[in-house]
Amino acid sequence: MKVLDSNQCDVWYQALLERASEYTGVFYVGVKTTGVFCISVCRARKPKRENVEFYSSFKSALDAGFRPCKICRPTENAHTAPDFIEQAIELVRENPKTRISDADLRSRNISPERVRRWFLQNHGLTYQAFQRMQRVNVAFQELKGGRTATDVAFDSGYESLSGFGYTYKRVTGVSPRTESARILIHRFTTPIGPMFVCATERGVCLLEFTDRRMLETEFRDLQRLLKARIMPGENHHTRQAVKELGEYFAGTRQRFSIALDTPGTEFQRKVWDGLREVPYHQTTHYQSLAAQIGKPTAVRAVAAANGMNRVAIVIPCHRIIGKDGAMTGYGGGIARKEWLIAHEKKHDQHGEVAVSVA
Repeated sequence: MKVLDSNQCDVWYQALLERASEYTGVFYVGVKTTGVFCISVCRARKPKRENVEFYSSFKSALDAGFRPCKICRPTENAHTAPDFIEQAIELVRENPKTRISDADLRSRNISPERVRRWFLQNHGLTYQAFQRMQRVNVAFQELKGGRTATDVAFDSGYESLSGFGYTYKRVTGVSPRTESARILIHRFTTPIGPMFVCATERGVCLLEFTDRRMLETEFRDLQRLLKARIMPGENHHTRQAVKELGEYFAGTRQRFSIALDTPGTEFQRKVWDGLREVPYHQTTHYQSLAAQIGKPTAVRAVAAANGMNRVAIVIPCHRIIGKDGAMTGYGGGIARKEWLIAHEKKHDQHGEVAVSVA
């Protein structure tokens, strides 16, 4: 719907001027002088305040007669990857051992140049590098299953064992014959911006919005604590996380059954377990959480442990607010925190039935 609260619109207009990524998908701005609507990160020349209107969904902007901006592509980038990217990724999933060439893409009316630009912008690597990562992931599983490096190399399309060994070591940091641990990282999109999910073979170890300021530090800490290397890829846990997060954002899931692998101190894990007990659509504060876990005087330590949570939404630190009801800090940004709290209240009030835990 169209948002008429002038104070809220002023905050959003400033976010538009600053191209604030934490507001991606939180609002859509219709520009009356051009007839287009954009998301917060749009690179186009900024309109004057009096020439814009704000909407809570892109459907509302479309219904008001605005058309999607060709620069920020709000209907593509706020929620899902563009169709041509989904097709390019599906080709890799269907043919994990086959190199998908530019000619293969063109034969399906997919522009290799657009695919290349999107991968570089959103993943920091080329489509071909993404494919190499996927092939190495498949090889890793086959090696772990007992196949020889020679068999895996030639079955994966490599002309020599040395070529396979070079690529494998460059991606994983070790030779094919060396036992190693991996953390797989996968990027996916949500209504309020893209997220990274990381998982080991045991479960999800990170779930964060891609613009979180502490993300690089979290990546380094994870690799150190789990003695593993982060590399692009998917497994059962990352796919389960994407599925359940999709249901959460659709308002049909209130509890998560995702397996977690969250390294931390005994106290931190106790705080994180306490956070998971805060009911859907409800909020609490640090003092109450400290009392809940049996540490009523450790309010500051509880706050610190809350800040060290690497698994957003599933471990719902967004449900922690100030004792006076004020919105406290949130790694994904206050705008997203407000959106998540409002989202849960909306669906609880409508009597949505939670998906049962598997």
